[in-house]
Amino acid sequence: MNNKINNIIEDLKSLTLLEAADLVKQIEDTFDVDASASTNTGVVMMPNNSDEGSSDDSEEQTEFDVILEEVPAPKKITILKVVRSLTALGLKEAKELVESAPKPIKESTSKEDAEDIRSKLEEVGAKVSIK
Repeated sequence: MNNKINNIIEDLKSLTLLEAADLVKQIEDTFDVDASASTNTGVVMMPNNSDEGSSDDSEEQTEFDVILEEVPAPKKITILKVVRSLTALGLKEAKELVESAPKPIKESTSKEDAEDIRSKLEEVGAKVSIK
């Protein structure tokens, strides 16, 4: 069983962002689950565990995730162009990312980069959060 899991993990590492998103959708459909609900549960639990050590809190704050929360329909094309300029995604991948908001645009980035990305996206009408 352990080799089976290791093989699955290795296969997952080779997936593109688009393939990973498709995999999540298929898992949700097949098993009738909501991946976003379990992700939110994990996020809620993490701060409770890190409250015990104040040094852990300061370490976590050095890296931030920029999340595209909402894309207004009339501004979708403009936001799509900005997402492509901020990421190395092709047109199809960027379009799917924008259409499947809320989604992370950039993960484990500095506070300055996160603020810069957020300001560029908010400038064109997107709703963005930094976590």
